[in-house]
Amino acid sequence: MDQLWLSIVQWLHTVGLHVDAGTSRAVAEGAARATQHMDMPSLLALAAALGWASGFRLYAVVFIVGAMGAAGWLALPAGLAVLTHPAVLGVSGFMLLVEFFADKVPWLDSAWDALHTVIRVPAGVALAAGVFSADNATMAVVAGLLGGSLSATALATKMTTRAAVNTSPEPFSNWGLSLLEDGLVVAVVWLATQHPLMFGIALVLMLAFSVLLLVVLFKFLRAVLRRISSLFSSSAKVA
Repeated sequence: MDQLWLSIVQWLHTVGLHVDAGTSRAVAEGAARATQHMDMPSLLALAAALGWASGFRLYAVVFIVGAMGAAGWLALPAGLAVLTHPAVLGVSGFMLLVEFFADKVPWLDSAWDALHTVIRVPAGVALAAGVFSADNATMAVVAGLLGGSLSATALATKMTTRAAVNTSPEPFSNWGLSLLEDGLVVAVVWLATQHPLMFGIALVLMLAFSVLLLVVLFKFLRAVLRRISSLFSSSAKVA
């Protein structure tokens, strides 16, 4: 665990963010105690919540979890301690605001989501794996696979639903859906950290609902996939 935190501190130094030795040791010891007091269901619930919510609102997830950890409201595992750094909180908070408003504009929201297909899923993998990376490499891999799958499912559900809603000329349904997603992310993080077993039940229900939506809105899913494919094809030609 100490080696992991040392690697994080060294990485922060390479990007110009300096953490003193006392702070490093205190955070590392606090993270160690946090992990010891979290049982396996709690850790798995946190990993799953980070992966799932990243597919909807990546920057909100990073900021909320980091802020809760920095404030002492949530004991974070060592692999997620970097989220409490002021620079990470500042950047994620700024991007949270940008995404909040971009997500409320019809069609801009779909373009924003398409651009973030290459960010949200890998981020979901990294965040979920970070729950276990300090102590258990095997579980870190398992959590990473879980987080990536959940992030991809949430992202596909979001993009498909938005593609369907954006066919309506009025913006109110779009705004309502976006606000619902904002609230859902907060609820998912809260439920996973406070009631892990209840979150597990809720996650199964959300996954079932996602599958149902993807089946019902399959034609919109195909349109989303074509749009993403054309986006990357255009980028490849430019390169």
